Amino acid sequence: MLPSNKRTSTQDRPGRRGHVYRGAASAALAGLMLAATACGSDDAVQGAAPAVPDDLECFSGSLHASGSSAQENAMTTWIAGFQSACEDARIYYDSIGSGGGRNQFIDGAVSFAGTDAALDADENADAMARCGDSDTINLPAYVVAIAVVFNVEGVDSLNLRPDTVARIFDQDITRWDDPAIAEDNPDVDLPDLAITQVSRADDSGTTENFTHYLSEAAPDAWPHEPGGQWPLAPRESAQGNSGIADTVSRAEGAIGYVEMSHLHGLPAANIGVGDEFVEISPEAAAKVVADSPRREENTSEFDLALALDYGTTEPGSYPLVLVSYESACLDYPDEAEAERVKAFLRYVVSPEGQEEASAETDSTPVNDDLRADLLASIEAINS
Repeated sequence: MLPSNKRTSTQDRPGRRGHVYRGAASAALAGLMLAATACGSDDAVQGAAPAVPDDLECFSGSLHASGSSAQENAMTTWIAGFQSACEDARIYYDSIGSGGGRNQFIDGAVSFAGTDAALDADENADAMARCGDSDTINLPAYVVAIAVVFNVEGVDSLNLRPDTVARIFDQDITRWDDPAIAEDNPDVDLPDLAITQVSRADDSGTTENFTHYLSEAAPDAWPHEPGGQWPLAPRESAQGNSGIADTVSRAEGAIGYVEMSHLHGLPAANIGVGDEFVEISPEAAAKVVADSPRREENTSEFDLALALDYGTTEPGSYPLVLVSYESACLDYPDEAEAERVKAFLRYVVSPEGQEEASAETDSTPVNDDLRADLLASIEAINS
C-alpha cells in the first residue's frame, strides 16, 4: 500500500496552498481553470483556494477522469481545492458527457467516470476486465436540481406542470401563448411566438434524468423511453449543459434543460408538484434524494446508486433532480491508481468538498448518513 500522509504527498514532500481559482459558476473562468489544471499550473488564476480537511491525504502523480458536464463546475472546484493543498498531485477531468465518460472508464482510459446515470448491469460486466475482475461501484457525490430554462422577452417567471413540460419538449405545444401554458400563468403576457426546444446533442446523463422525470411525472404526455440520447429529431441541439445554456440565451423563444450551476442568468420555470408550483432550489431537491432507496440491481453493498421518485407529489419537493455519480472499480489492478482514486474521492465527499461545490454550483451537499456510506465504499476500494 502507498503511504497515507496527511496533507503531504506520497514522497513526504510538504503540500502547500497556492493561489487557485474559486469561481466555477462562471463558465468562462471555469474553462480557464480546467485549462490551467491540464497544464499543471495551480497559480495561473488568482483567488482564494477552496477549503480542504485538515487530514487531507495527498498523493504524488496524475489522476485522470472524464464524463458528466453537469459535474464540470463542481469538479473544477474539487480539483482546485485538492491541488492547492497537494503540490505533487495533478488531476485532469474532461467533461465530454456522461456516456463518453463511462465508455472511457470501461476502456481503461481514465481511472473513474463522472456520470449522471449510474453504470448499469451490462456496463458493469464490460468494466470487469479493466477492474481486475471486480464489480464497479457508483457513488452519488453530486446532487443538483435540473432547471427548465427559457428565453422569452419580458417574461422572468413561469409555472409549468409536468404534462406541459412534456408536451413542449415532445413538440406538441409549439407556441408560447398556448392555452396549456396560459392557464397556469394568468398574469403573464405570453407572446404569439414559436417555441424552440433545445436538447443535448451528446449522450447525456442530464438528458437521461430529464427523460426519466418526464416518463414518471407525465406518462400520458411523454411517449418515449428514458435514455441518454434525445429521442426526437431536435429543433435545436447543443453539446453539454453549457452549450444548451448558451443556445437558449441567444435564441428568443427558446427553452432547454440544464443542471442548476449552468443557469448563467437564465430564468428557470417553477415546476408543478401536486397542487403547487415549486421553485428550483437545493433544499427542495434534497427532499427527493433523502427519501430515495438504493437501486435494486446494485452490484454490492458498496454500490450506492439510488432509485429516485421523479413522480413525487410531496409538498415543497422539486423532483426534477440530477444525482451524479463517481463510478469506480471496487478493485484496481494497480495499487497506486487505487490510492489516488481513494484520496481524491475522500475529498469530494468530505464536508469541505461538498460545501465548496455547493457554494459554487447551488448543489445539495450529501447528508451525514449518506457521507458515512460513501466513505465506507471508498475505503472498500482495493488493489
